[in-house]
Amino acid sequence: QQIQEEMNKQFFDNLVSFLRRSHSEFQEKATEWTCRMKSREIPAAALVLGVNVTDHDLTFKSLTEVIQNNITPYVTSLQAKDCPGIKNLMQKLMGQLMNCYVDADSSDEEDCAQISQNRVRCSMTSLINWYENITKKTDSETPSRKRTSSRHLQSPPVVVIFKDMESFTTKVLQDFIVISSQHIHELPLILIFGIATSPMIIHSLLPHSVSSLLCIELFQSLSCKEHLSTIIDKLLLTTRFAFKLSEKVLQVLINIFLYHDFSVQNFIKGFQLCIVEHFYSQPLSVLCCQLLEAKKRVNSLSHSQCENIRRLPSFRRYVESQESEKQIALLTSDNSLKEAVQKLLEDLHIYHENYVPVLKCLHVFTSSLPKYPLGKQIRELHCACLESRVWETEDYESSLQLARMLNKSDLVTMLQKCVEIFVSSSGKEFDKVVEKLKDFLAQFEKLEGACQEQEESIPSQKELQKKTDLYHLQKTLLELKESRRSKKLTKFEMLRFEVVDFIDSLVRNYLVPADHKTLHEIMYFNTASALREHLNAAPRIALHTALNNPYCYLKNQALKSDGGSISNKAPDICIAYKLHLECGRLINLVDWLEAFSTVVTAVEGPNGDAAVSDQVDDIIHARFIRAVSELELLGFIKPSKQKTDHVARLTWGSC
Repeated sequence: QQIQEEMNKQFFDNLVSFLRRSHSEFQEKATEWTCRMKSREIPAAALVLGVNVTDHDLTFKSLTEVIQNNITPYVTSLQAKDCPGIKNLMQKLMGQLMNCYVDADSSDEEDCAQISQNRVRCSMTSLINWYENITKKTDSETPSRKRTSSRHLQSPPVVVIFKDMESFTTKVLQDFIVISSQHIHELPLILIFGIATSPMIIHSLLPHSVSSLLCIELFQSLSCKEHLSTIIDKLLLTTRFAFKLSEKVLQVLINIFLYHDFSVQNFIKGFQLCIVEHFYSQPLSVLCCQLLEAKKRVNSLSHSQCENIRRLPSFRRYVESQESEKQIALLTSDNSLKEAVQKLLEDLHIYHENYVPVLKCLHVFTSSLPKYPLGKQIRELHCACLESRVWETEDYESSLQLARMLNKSDLVTMLQKCVEIFVSSSGKEFDKVVEKLKDFLAQFEKLEGACQEQEESIPSQKELQKKTDLYHLQKTLLELKESRRSKKLTKFEMLRFEVVDFIDSLVRNYLVPADHKTLHEIMYFNTASALREHLNAAPRIALHTALNNPYCYLKNQALKSDGGSISNKAPDICIAYKLHLECGRLINLVDWLEAFSTVVTAVEGPNGDAAVSDQVDDIIHARFIRAVSELELLGFIKPSKQKTDHVARLTWGSC
């Protein structure tokens, strides 16, 4: 929430200034004909928020708070599902406005009766009368209460937010805009349209005669991809939080974001799910905390927790790399183990402090290349570094080759950015790195004319054309090739190679994959399969499991069944579902009912009372009809036009 507030600050500030400017025009009185015509226009803000609709609610919530704190207390938000007609829209509008006026401390019965929706006719005239009464009452308030509302404008406007403009019907929008424009001189109204697609939707929904009544100003929010990049930078690429995501888990979350909904909120929910899964499934996650607190917790480790540490694959590799005496101490003595774990956790913390600035420095180089072998976004580069040794990949080699062809100005700009990154980092090992980068910058300043390549002694095109003989022409071209190979590098080219080699050495030293570090399992959540099960929904498999084996979800011992048997204790829909699996394309309802009745009454003995038996048959018949209707609703069967007493089966194959 804090990150989103920081990112939307400029966006909200521009919108607030528009609302202030629009309200000031209300209070300017003019008698000229053009001003009278212009006074019928309703100020409107078109907010282009993007297709990530699930994130819009949080944006509108923050926007409402900003407007209520700075402009007016009279803000209402409308959704298309609540406003199928103009009457419903006016009811929703007046209901929200009156509720926002009611003071929490007010208990006067007359006020409550006055704002009761049952007694107020929902029309524009009623809304105007209500607004006039409210403004008069506000003007006559005590000075103490006036001070509390001093942040609001005088005669504050009424702001109406249409959250999902594309979903509103054309007639509802037209009627509301036309009616509002006729009373705009009595009721200061400002409209805000939430748009997910394109601003052209305004002209698609509204004819020119209606859109001309709006004075529209366009506002563009940050793209969801920029929002995601900031979230990853602030939450994952930081030493502030010890909890980390492995490459596969992060890739699952990013793929869901890119290929499903572009929702940053759903990305955060997935991140929260990873936290819950990690701390629930990893018994050593108690050490996944700040370094100072981790030292205390290491000393308080129990013997069972020490044994869990010894079972970690990364720690076993660490033990195997030690001398025999050290191995025995780590495997037998808990005190020796605690000392080693404390040192390893400190090393892991230092690794993260060094990893992030070097990754950002590498991203400065790779994102400025004409091609993006390692990806343009830092999240792609981060995934590549987590997956394997990035310097061993072909994409990294091609990136270095492109970096060795950069010009002087680009290199100087990149080095300046890298200096800023390393200076602002918390790593303690980068003092020499900063000095080296500044030394490169000083050398580039001395090479003022060195970046221009020396003129090569290449024969002119006319001289080559003179050599019409193929043998002489081929001989001349080979001589040119040899001369280029033996050409000495300029000072600029040599310095450029040194810069690229220095960045390469930083990458090899500090961007080692996290799974190569000891005790990385404590901080990194890497169970991507568990995350996919939660986030990548498979509704057909879930339905089949629930209907075929209800014990899986209900955990009722009576529902346990052996093999393919059908228990009469199962819910009716489960019995009907299992029976329908044994049928072909068309299912005879009479046969299905008889089989259902047989299963339900399997443990009941023969009943001699015919009347009671008929009553039981009616109940079973009703239960069967309900089960069949539920299966039809879920899409497993449908009525058949071939035979009236049959239904058609719609699903095939095993789940």
